[in-house]
Amino acid sequence: MQREREQRSEAAPQAHAEAVTPARILVVDDDPTVSEVVAGYLDRAGHLVDRAADGPAALRAADDRMPDLVVLDLMLPGMDGLEVCRRLRERAPVPVIMLTARGDEDDRILGLEIGADDYVTKPFSPRELVLRVESVLRRSRMPRRSEAPTLSYAGIALDPSGRRATKDGRELALTLREFDLLAYLLRHPGEACSRERLMHEVWGWEFGDLSTVTVHVRRLRGKIEEDPGRPRLIQTVWGVGYRFEETHREAASDA
Repeated sequence: MQREREQRSEAAPQAHAEAVTPARILVVDDDPTVSEVVAGYLDRAGHLVDRAADGPAALRAADDRMPDLVVLDLMLPGMDGLEVCRRLRERAPVPVIMLTARGDEDDRILGLEIGADDYVTKPFSPRELVLRVESVLRRSRMPRRSEAPTLSYAGIALDPSGRRATKDGRELALTLREFDLLAYLLRHPGEACSRERLMHEVWGWEFGDLSTVTVHVRRLRGKIEEDPGRPRLIQTVWGVGYRFEETHREAASDA
C-alpha cells in the first residue's frame, strides 16, 4: 500500500513539474525521527529548514522569522497542532500542512476548518510530502500580474493581482486555498464543477481525499453567504459537485 501511494504521488504532479524557488520551512514534530526525515527530504529539495519539537518552540521560531510554510504535526505535547495552527494564523497567513494519524478524520477536518491548507496522513511517503509542500508553495507564489482584472459578483470583489477579496466592501479573511477556490468558481459561473475537477484545478492534485474540497466549500460559504445553511451563491449539484450561481452575476472578467 505504501509503495502504491509513492507511485501514485510520483505520477500525480507531472503537470506541475516546474521548479519551485527555495523556501524557508518550519517542521514541527515531537518525534525526532520523523522530524529528521522530513527535514532531510526538504533540504535535499533545496529548501531551508528550521525544526521545532513542540508548540511553544514553533511559535517562538515563527516570531523570530516567519517561515514561508509550516509542516505541523497534529499530535504535539502540551499545545496540540490545532492550537498552534490557530495562533500561527493569527500572526500571518502562512501556509500550513498538517501531519495527522490515518484514523483522525475529525481532527483532519477541524484542521482544515481552522485554516490549514493541506494535510498528509501518517505513515506517509516523504517524497509525497515534498510534492505537497511544493504544490502549496507554488500556489502561494503565483505571480501577481498588474493587468489581472477584478472579478465581481453579488457584492463580492476579488482582486487576483493583490490576492484580496471583499464582500459588500468588507475584506474577507480567506486562506490560500479558499481564495483560489473562490477565484476558480468566479471564473466559471454557472458551471457544475465536480469535486474531482476542483481538486485537480485548485489543489493541483490528481488524487486525494475529496472531503478536503467539501470542507473548503463549507468554510467559503461561511464567509460569503448571507445564510451558510441555505447557500444562494455556491450551490450543491447533487451527484456532481458545486456551481457558483450565475443568476447573481454582476460583472466578470477572466484573469
